[in-house]
Amino acid sequence: MGLGWSSAEERRPLLPPPPQQARPQPRVPAGVPAGRPPPLSGRVYGRRWLVLLLFSLLGFAQGLVWNTWGPIQNSARLAFGFSGWDIALLVFWGPIGFAPCFFFMWLMDKKGLRVTVLLTSSLMVLGSGLRCVPVSDLEIRKKLIHGGQLLNGLAGPTVMNAAPFLSTTWFSPDERATATAIASLLNYLGAAAAFLVGPLLVPPPNGTAGPPAARSAPRIQDRIEAVLYAEFGMVCLIFSAALAYFPSRPPFPPSVAAASQRLSYRRSFCRLLSNFRFLMIALAYAIPLGVFSGWSGVLDLILTPIHISQVDAGWIGFWSIVGGCVVGIAMARFADFIRGMLKFILLLLLSGATLASTWFTLTCLTTVTHLPLTTATLYTSCILLGIFLNSSVPIFFELFVETVYPVPEGISCGVVTFLSNVFMGVLLFFLTFYHTEFSWFNWCLPGSCLLSLLLILCFRESYDRLYLDVVVSV
Repeated sequence: MGLGWSSAEERRPLLPPPPQQARPQPRVPAGVPAGRPPPLSGRVYGRRWLVLLLFSLLGFAQGLVWNTWGPIQNSARLAFGFSGWDIALLVFWGPIGFAPCFFFMWLMDKKGLRVTVLLTSSLMVLGSGLRCVPVSDLEIRKKLIHGGQLLNGLAGPTVMNAAPFLSTTWFSPDERATATAIASLLNYLGAAAAFLVGPLLVPPPNGTAGPPAARSAPRIQDRIEAVLYAEFGMVCLIFSAALAYFPSRPPFPPSVAAASQRLSYRRSFCRLLSNFRFLMIALAYAIPLGVFSGWSGVLDLILTPIHISQVDAGWIGFWSIVGGCVVGIAMARFADFIRGMLKFILLLLLSGATLASTWFTLTCLTTVTHLPLTTATLYTSCILLGIFLNSSVPIFFELFVETVYPVPEGISCGVVTFLSNVFMGVLLFFLTFYHTEFSWFNWCLPGSCLLSLLLILCFRESYDRLYLDVVVSV
């Protein structure tokens, strides 16, 4: 109205309009059309379960191959002439394989999951194949078996460290703890399967089962070789599946944290070494889990002096790890539903582990404590110990990532698993010299659990990654 009474020059505004700034466009991942921006709230894909399955099977196979010899150590002594030092060294190759742990952490941070998983699975193929080389000379055969165990141990850093990285890359915040639990605990389940497969397929040499012809050295050696060939075939199948399909990341990130910028490799180590809270929980994880891993790897060796058969020792180790896997996944699912409870869950689990390990240690000292030493008490104490400690692994991993975010998940979890294997390696190193009496090894269990419990009590928790996903995304 009134425009006809004014000229165009009079209608010009006195102040120029503010300059229009171009809004930054979100980074579009490779392989995605340029006109299709990623959703701000994140997106999950059904294929994430296939990626989780392949990685979990890889961890299962690595644990199975690593724990091949402990549950059948009596049969292996007769068939291949292994000594007690050899059996301890076969388990010891696991922590030795963590020596290049920092290389695998760098590779995962720079090249992604696919390259790291393919390199890891190829090492497992070579290692499991080396154990199957048919050589008549037992000394050469033993060296090949030791070499195969070392190559399989080199796969340990990836299968034990990459679970939080995989869950953050592929899963939404309300599924991360569950995915971490499945990916990390399947490695322990593979070790548990060795307690079941070995004693059931390989006859013991002590005359407790089967006719004498089935317990002869050639027959036992044939059974052990059948187990080795079966494990080699399984590893080759998993490698072929990963080679066919194992993407490094989804087209769009599932959360804000998955798409955020992380610290560099060098800055991450500086942040970890200067973070006193991280060092506290790193020791709380590394000491008891390292001791327990070394202890469970030679469980048959520990239970033999108290007249527990190879089959019974296998069942004890199997149910202790299986119980830990089931409870660990359940605890992780609970942590996904009720967030911010990681410290409370760890306090409950470590308290139970301290009581169960004390019970087992005192039960083995029958001449001092006069506690009843029965198969039922050994089953109960060992299974409870395995449940409490193994189920704490994914909870620890999630707490590590939350505490030191934005340090990459593979680096933070790689440091703590490296420390855990250092403690396991130290114990197994002493076991190679002091393998005639095991009471000192048993006492390390309650001592390490109690120390871990005290460290967690003094720890102040924080949830930096969860804050980013919940608050910033809103």
